[in-house]
Amino acid sequence: MARLKFLSIPRASSLLPRTPPPQRRVTFSLHKARPASFVPLRPPFPARAFRRTPCAQHERAAAMAATTTIGRASVRGGEAAAREERRMKYVLVTGGVVSGLGKGVTASSIGVVLKACGLRVTSIKIDPYLNTDAGTMSPFEHGEVFVLDDGGEVDLDLGNYERFLDITLTKDNNITTGKIYQSVLEKERRGDYLGKTVQVVPHVTDAIKNWIQSVSTIPVDGKEGPADVCVIELGGTVGDIESMPFIEALRQLSFSVGPDNFCLIHVSLIPVLGVVGEQKTKPTQHSVRELRALGLTPHLLACRSAQPLLENTKEKLSQFCHVPIGNILNIHDVPNIWHVPLLLRNQNAHISVLNQLGLVSLASPPNLQDWTRRAENFDNLTNSVRIALVGKYVGLTDSYLSVVKALLHACIACSMKPLIDWIAASDLEEDSAKLTPQAHAAAWETLKNASCVIVPGGFGDRGVRGMILAAKYARENNVPYLGICLGMQISVIEFARSVLGLDTANSTEFDAETPNAVVIFMPEGSRTHMGSTMRLGSRRTLFQTPDCITSNLYCNSEYVDERHRHRYEVNPDVIGILEEAGLKFVGRDETGRRMEILELPTHQFYVGVQFHPEFKSRPGRPSALFLGFILAATGQLKAYLSRQQNGN
Repeated sequence: MARLKFLSIPRASSLLPRTPPPQRRVTFSLHKARPASFVPLRPPFPARAFRRTPCAQHERAAAMAATTTIGRASVRGGEAAAREERRMKYVLVTGGVVSGLGKGVTASSIGVVLKACGLRVTSIKIDPYLNTDAGTMSPFEHGEVFVLDDGGEVDLDLGNYERFLDITLTKDNNITTGKIYQSVLEKERRGDYLGKTVQVVPHVTDAIKNWIQSVSTIPVDGKEGPADVCVIELGGTVGDIESMPFIEALRQLSFSVGPDNFCLIHVSLIPVLGVVGEQKTKPTQHSVRELRALGLTPHLLACRSAQPLLENTKEKLSQFCHVPIGNILNIHDVPNIWHVPLLLRNQNAHISVLNQLGLVSLASPPNLQDWTRRAENFDNLTNSVRIALVGKYVGLTDSYLSVVKALLHACIACSMKPLIDWIAASDLEEDSAKLTPQAHAAAWETLKNASCVIVPGGFGDRGVRGMILAAKYARENNVPYLGICLGMQISVIEFARSVLGLDTANSTEFDAETPNAVVIFMPEGSRTHMGSTMRLGSRRTLFQTPDCITSNLYCNSEYVDERHRHRYEVNPDVIGILEEAGLKFVGRDETGRRMEILELPTHQFYVGVQFHPEFKSRPGRPSALFLGFILAATGQLKAYLSRQQNGN
């Protein structure tokens, strides 16, 4: 048997840096097989301890290069400097211990503070689920589906990014496992891998890195050129098996872009046990340990807690998590989420991030005056308005997150505090009076005590009869009503039944055999595939007359661009009889056959829209329709429209 030759263990003294003889060359033979038990030896010291120190000649050369003026710099050096200036900076936000800690709000708030420092910011959300996008997911599973201008159906956190940062994202800013694997498999089928065995590493991880680096350069703030900083939120919790490829890809990304271009913020929970009353750091310690085992080390900790962290808690976290105490941020419970950027600013989070990314010289002190004023104004509001939200998914408030935010923005503009009464549409139905009489009575009492009624979007026939009853109540009692998407179709069905006397009037979504189909399936829709087959994204609506409430709210514009998400529409064949009876369709698409906006002129505010105005509402710039809705509920609409007409 041939004798195997093993490598000898070098002494520590032989590992010290030294200059090898110039004539000596080391070659490696690939002909001798290594034994199966061979393990490469690694010195038990940090790698940087053996970094070769530059000789005096190299130091002088580096100093000369550093002091070279622009006029004397070579073209090659200038190009390298330009590339260095354009290098993207990444801020990664991960979560540990439990889900639902508010990583999205934390990532958005970090972006707000950096933007307040004068930097341009973009955002990416990574969702490790296998779905291609959020379009086919139930609101009970994952909250609302947020729709972008380009038709992307994405996670609700991208709505937070757009609202906080006032940017317009694309569907590629939401990365999912489904999208990544789909792109990899398409490349494999085309033969792009040239016969290679396609594996998670390197092919899937390379696809993730390439996607991130490509999307991060897309301008999202209306300006030319890429942003300065890209904030990446990794969904889920560290340790989840489905997020492992993304963790590995992000580890590789942090290595390839360098430590000066990558900052990791880990969001964790600091619980307090009721019996002991002590802030516990052990869950965060374990979470950070697992993250470090995967090759990523957090630069900052964002600790969620009910109360502010104690100083000894921060010291313990710093000691066991290897994070400087100045980089341990506390995001405790606040009256409203607009306080979160202020919390981060007050703890100098921006300084820690800017130092890590080498951006201190480019940034200015954060200007958050608008955020401070907005947060304080909301806290000091005393008057309120009761809003009845009649929907299908009221069991999970995140199902209507953008609607809630749009109502908040409008109420703040009217100096009112929103009091949203959540009403399950099915509780208003007659069947509920027999099965659950108490819930039925409570639902109707809540509806009648509200100052206004809103019926948001949804799919399926559950609760439809209750929505129709809510629309009828608002119409007959002159209560401000706003119907969004399905809510608009509900108002058409109710009007056809109650005013036109068409008792069987319905949507083909709820009754395919109805003889009076006032709402029909769109001809271009697909009946076999659900994902990305609806009418999606920003579409133009043309006002048919300037003499309507909606046009006046939109500053008498001839058209408006809003985001859509629907596969059913008002039947154009019944528009004539509906308008003869008094229901006016004041907004249509560019073809003139698709109804977009309806109004009831005899009502103080009875408006239905096929689009989703809530997706474009912003703090300090509320949606025009939501603003008009709240103004009508508080008796201020006529005065506001009069000022609009006079140019104020």
